[in-house]
Amino acid sequence: MTLFNATTTSEPTSNSKNKTLLTASKLTKTVQVGEQTLSIIKDVDIYINAGEFVVIMGKSGSGKSTLLGLLAALDYPDSGSVELADQTLSQLDEDALAVIRQRDMGFVFQSFHLLPTLTVAENIAFPLDIARRPNQARVDELIDAVDLGHRRDSLPNQLSGGEQQRTAVARALVSHPKIVFADEPTGNLDEQNANQVMQLLLDLRQQVGSALVVVTHDPALAEMADRVITMHDGRIVS
Repeated sequence: MTLFNATTTSEPTSNSKNKTLLTASKLTKTVQVGEQTLSIIKDVDIYINAGEFVVIMGKSGSGKSTLLGLLAALDYPDSGSVELADQTLSQLDEDALAVIRQRDMGFVFQSFHLLPTLTVAENIAFPLDIARRPNQARVDELIDAVDLGHRRDSLPNQLSGGEQQRTAVARALVSHPKIVFADEPTGNLDEQNANQVMQLLLDLRQQVGSALVVVTHDPALAEMADRVITMHDGRIVS
């Protein structure tokens, strides 16, 4: 396993050689709970470089997953902007965002989010099918890469948790995305499967050249990151 030097700053280093891929400026997000308005994200600025592996950490309720959802255009901020490759995501409608998600983003979630009626091969191929860009050779390549050739025709309910997450990792990388977002990708796995899944995710994203943004509580993942961002009470504190 390749280990990276973790830092504790959200500011770019002077010797950074990577082009900035994603920039978020002055993000805020509130939610209504009964008659009370709660601020979840408070005036957050963040950047992600092309090919960079960034971990977002913080206690439960600090706003990590909400921030990830805003960066991934899964939710709209109340104010502020998110730009991916010079496109302002927060100004686009849902149809335009769907195209960008299919083309430029990959997603890995704690609860896998596999389609229950599709096989392993079909789940991996799904982003390509939706984009009308079928590529069976790419699907076969990733099935082999995640060591699921013997499971290619199995449904998700026939898989172990580790096998389901390996399928999800392959699906996230199948379209050669510019950036992959992962929300607690090892949270439902035992240590052995967690290590295997995370190593697969790191290896595959390096092959593709994708940036990787991971929300996690796991300090072992933070040690692998190029950069660690820490959140507290809806703000980036380091």
